[in-house]
Amino acid sequence: MPTQTAPLAGATYPAPLRSASSTAVPTPGHNGAHASLVQSMQLMGTAIVYPRNTEIFGENEPADYLYRVVTGSVRTYKILSDGRRQIGGFYLTGDIFGLEFADRHMLSAEAITEAKVLAVKRRAINALAGRDPAVAHEVFTLTGRELKRVQERMLLLVKSAQERVAGFLLEMAARTVAGNAVELPMSRQDIADYLGLTIETVSRALSGLEDAAAIEVPTARRIVLCNRSALVRMNG
Repeated sequence: MPTQTAPLAGATYPAPLRSASSTAVPTPGHNGAHASLVQSMQLMGTAIVYPRNTEIFGENEPADYLYRVVTGSVRTYKILSDGRRQIGGFYLTGDIFGLEFADRHMLSAEAITEAKVLAVKRRAINALAGRDPAVAHEVFTLTGRELKRVQERMLLLVKSAQERVAGFLLEMAARTVAGNAVELPMSRQDIADYLGLTIETVSRALSGLEDAAAIEVPTARRIVLCNRSALVRMNG
């Protein structure tokens, strides 16, 4: 059971969270696209630090909370019947996750790196959305974005390995502010499980992109995009 710090007025508390320690509520992030929602989560939420590889919520557990990554990174995933892991998405600093279309989580979520996460009761957000059109619009936009993410993942199945890896690098570059240098918090195995490939296939695709001078790979977690136009073409 984590030790909670004194909350802000009106803060809500998550159910017991696994091996996580609470921290003071941080300052808002840079996610201006959902400014009203972020501000509301800041005022009503509880910030909790999850160590690396710690579960935040499990598949089929009640989806009672909405979450925002304050620092660090999170992955959602499902263990398939044959034991393979399928990663549903990666969430970086400023991202909101845990938004479900049902009352229970379809996927599990865990910290990739140490992650500070803000948790807010869904019913509190829903009640606020009923009173505040700006928050309602942002929740609607966020829901649409999650639906689009699901649709895009379905389209991955018809792409080649190189197209999938090129698309992934473009996606990650679009979500960071480091220009052409992309720092990947996830492992090669995480990338493989996200793209529906083997780790060997991901490594070969990265080598192929490097040989084509589309990227440079200074380290396992750092990718430099040298030719975005080539990556766009390879993405299909």
